[in-house]
Amino acid sequence: MGEYRHNIDAKGRMIIPARFRDELGNRFVVTRGLDGCLRTYTMAQWDAVFEQLKRLPSTKRETRMYIHMLTSKAAECELDSQGRILLPAALITESKIEKECVVVGVADHVEIWAKERWDDYYNEASASFEDVAEQLTEFLV
Repeated sequence: MGEYRHNIDAKGRMIIPARFRDELGNRFVVTRGLDGCLRTYTMAQWDAVFEQLKRLPSTKRETRMYIHMLTSKAAECELDSQGRILLPAALITESKIEKECVVVGVADHVEIWAKERWDDYYNEASASFEDVAEQLTEFLV
């Protein structure tokens, strides 16, 4: 959990907050997430996601589209000695990160957002937080 603001350098490197490094490990997968963010998976999580993808009906166009979007730009990233990862250019473009980014802990994973996208998303979500909580009450009990 938590929200951390960092910059991405000209080479595409960004710091992974120390709080997340232990749980993610030295190597993890970064791929396209929902709502315009990038999503990180530990290697074990990625293996589980991959197994789930293989069980989806490949004859359905939506399945193929989802798998293509999730896997085509997925990248295995490795922490360097300074706690940074090198994000591939395709993922930087996909997420519209220019310089400032926000790293967010979300229950069982970490998301990486372009600052502007996160701020817009957060403001929209904040405005309807109580209504959404009320709609989800039956799932939270």
